[in-house]
Amino acid sequence: MSGKLDGKVALVTGGARGIGAAIVRRLHADGASVAITDVLDDAGRALAAELGERAAYFHHDVGDEAAWVDTLAAVTARFGGLHVLVNNAGIFHPGQIADAAVSDVEQQFRVNQLGPFLGMKHAQAPLRAAGGGSIVNISSIAGQLGFPNAAAYVGTKWAVRGMTKTAALELAPAQIRVNSVHPGFIDTPMLDNNPPEANQAGIEATPLKRIGKPEEIAAAVAFLVGPDAGFVTGAELTVDGGWIL
Repeated sequence: MSGKLDGKVALVTGGARGIGAAIVRRLHADGASVAITDVLDDAGRALAAELGERAAYFHHDVGDEAAWVDTLAAVTARFGGLHVLVNNAGIFHPGQIADAAVSDVEQQFRVNQLGPFLGMKHAQAPLRAAGGGSIVNISSIAGQLGFPNAAAYVGTKWAVRGMTKTAALELAPAQIRVNSVHPGFIDTPMLDNNPPEANQAGIEATPLKRIGKPEEIAAAVAFLVGPDAGFVTGAELTVDGGWIL
């Protein structure tokens, strides 16, 4: 598409499907070599094969610190460095606080909150070695508002929002920009966790009266990691059809 990411290397977690796969395709189309990481091996390998030489798949549990060390080593060995990290991997287990299983809460914390933390911790070294770069953390409008039946998920997404701003301050001297993207209701498999009436309510609450497309989130990420956003760090880019207005 634009060629704005020619020569860059990007790592996208949760990149095998949904928003992650759309981000992978967009960054690849803009010229980047893309490391697709996920636990969905078949889908990840298929996407890498579809994209060809400038893409590779790596099995990666984002809540495991050792896995981050190993994955980053493998990615930099394969592509020669790292310029972009997109912390996209996320899961959602609906439920009210009174009924929530602790195991579900802990799993959401490991993937949604600890995962981005570990990514920002361990990607610093290759990003610094590259002379700087960009990190985008995928939060949610659930990181800007409260939602019933989603306390654990909401908590993790608010945490991502706060960690993004702190990391932006800490990494600015190294010319590493850190921003967050906050999707609204987007057409992904995650919506399958909701009853149909809940998804319909989400559409009705959106001023544009439709579900967003994964490609629209990918476009926001492509802007933030590209040269046109060179003076943007610590920002929240909300892509929600007007939900939180």
